[in-house]
Amino acid sequence: MYKTFIFDLDGTLLDTLQDLATSVNYALEYHGMPTHPIDDIRRFVGNGVRKLMERAVPDGDKNLLFDAAFETFRQHYMQHSLDTTRPYDGIPELIRELKSRGCQMAVVSNKMMAATQELVHHFFPEIPVAIGENEAAGIHKKPAPDTVFEALHQLAPIPESSAIGNFPSDTPSAVYVGDSDVDLETARNAGLPCISVLWGFRDRDFLIRHGATTFAERPSDILML
Repeated sequence: MYKTFIFDLDGTLLDTLQDLATSVNYALEYHGMPTHPIDDIRRFVGNGVRKLMERAVPDGDKNLLFDAAFETFRQHYMQHSLDTTRPYDGIPELIRELKSRGCQMAVVSNKMMAATQELVHHFFPEIPVAIGENEAAGIHKKPAPDTVFEALHQLAPIPESSAIGNFPSDTPSAVYVGDSDVDLETARNAGLPCISVLWGFRDRDFLIRHGATTFAERPSDILML
């Protein structure tokens, strides 16, 4: 049984798709651009909110209105990120059980830092560490391993003289849990095994094509891996 769990957020712990889609389409419509069905938004997510909007806006960041649309999205999402977002069935029970077993837990996300921390603190107060996108602080978004290393550092600080790349070897009982190809790559870059969940934004065949080997069909399966 693993003792440290690093969780992805969207598509792993929380079903955030409807709120993301609503904010994307609000921004697009506000700036006179065509909107997208929710299944398109599902394919757009996974690489952070800027990449989400690059995929949603015609011509991406080359569009002269991109920056304005992105800012409109950010403002709308910060105000509406809790409208319909909910934990997946079985996730609250999983988090409580892991806590009762003395496991350490953290969340890493390509969401904006403020949105990540708000959602985690609201839904999962048992999880003490939530790391979101923070390029300005030198924490590069996934699939870079920076968010994972920062989470591990906050869970169990090591001396400043230790190389950041030593975290995986120092935490052999740690595992990454996510739902996407980006999560698989992040886990590899951080030197951690990865559990791929099957209730999120990507299906089994997609995950297998991207190298997934360990799966959880329901949250309780994680307790047996």
